[in-house]
Amino acid sequence: MTMTFGERMRVLMGERGMSLRGLAKTIHYDVGYLSKVANDRKCPSLQAAQRIDGALEAGGELVALVQAGATSGTRDGGFAFDDEIDALEFAERVAASDVGNETLTRLELAIDDLATAYPSTPPGELLERVRRHLSYIARLIDARKTLSEHRRLLVVGGWLSLLASTCHVDLRQFPAATARLRTVAQMAREAEHAEIAAWCLETEAWQAVTNGDYRRALTLTQGAQTVAPRGGSAYIQATAQEARVWARLGAGPETRDALDRVAALVSPLPMPERPEHHYQYDPAKSDAYIATTLSWLGDRAAEPYARQVIRRLESTTDGPPRPRRAVSARLDLALALLASEQFDEAGQLTLTAVTSGLLVPSNYWRAREVIAAIEARRMSASGELREAYRELYAPTRSGQG
Repeated sequence: MTMTFGERMRVLMGERGMSLRGLAKTIHYDVGYLSKVANDRKCPSLQAAQRIDGALEAGGELVALVQAGATSGTRDGGFAFDDEIDALEFAERVAASDVGNETLTRLELAIDDLATAYPSTPPGELLERVRRHLSYIARLIDARKTLSEHRRLLVVGGWLSLLASTCHVDLRQFPAATARLRTVAQMAREAEHAEIAAWCLETEAWQAVTNGDYRRALTLTQGAQTVAPRGGSAYIQATAQEARVWARLGAGPETRDALDRVAALVSPLPMPERPEHHYQYDPAKSDAYIATTLSWLGDRAAEPYARQVIRRLESTTDGPPRPRRAVSARLDLALALLASEQFDEAGQLTLTAVTSGLLVPSNYWRAREVIAAIEARRMSASGELREAYRELYAPTRSGQG
């Protein structure tokens, strides 16, 4: 008596020592679908039979059974029925996934946690955590998943790669940062995610600022504004970064124009649930950028702004304290105090920042700038500052620029 397709399929699987899950993985079909075929509860299409036949090395035997109609299902031998089965089978394969909604949701929540940890976690430590998540995502890229899940995975990978690149910039590991940003740009294109694409350009702009390449930084910040959804965090951040770049170039009118645009964008914003989230703009960040920008421009208004920012960042009135941002604000205040010849306080603030253990390598140049100004005035504190800076810079000098 001739075996049905399902019966012969089960015999061949037993002979080959292949499980349904193993077969499904080999031919990229849903294991539930193959279970129904193996138990003669579903008629395989000719295409499916050919793939199963090849995987089980049946030499065309299973294909012949389908062509002969040796299945427990009803077949009329016409093309219409085959087409219907092919369509249903294709739909099942599109919906098949080894990733799942729960996994992706947990990864999306992890992005928020890591981005929130950014202001208070040493960049090297945070980078290791991000790397572990990216390694897991790399494995999922090869897994079977739906088109929707594939896009979500690209978005998750884009955000995590972006955060990794930011940590590399903070550590002045510029080749690694550049490589990460290329990956981010590719993922943003594949996922058609404008916000990530804009943050990629803004991060590259910050890297250019830390290297003193202000003209390139200006081009990048303006490019980010062109790409970013208007009014989103990336758009505001890029506009604020543009103001800082104009200040470094000594362009007062352009600086103030950019600051006015930031103020108009920020004024309607509510305080976000997680104000310390690196990729969510908040009013405290805006004030800190104004303080930095005005101090770089040599505007005396920077002093009251910087003092206000330090108080705010060290309080808990609108979120947890943000000590790393407060350290940067001290350098802004020190620079502003130099402009009004308050040298002693400027020196003390700089010493506090340099010895805090919170200053990241990407901001060392800001401390160096204040120290150079103090040394030029031959102040007594300059020797202590220079020694503190040497101790800070020495561990990162080798291989990090």
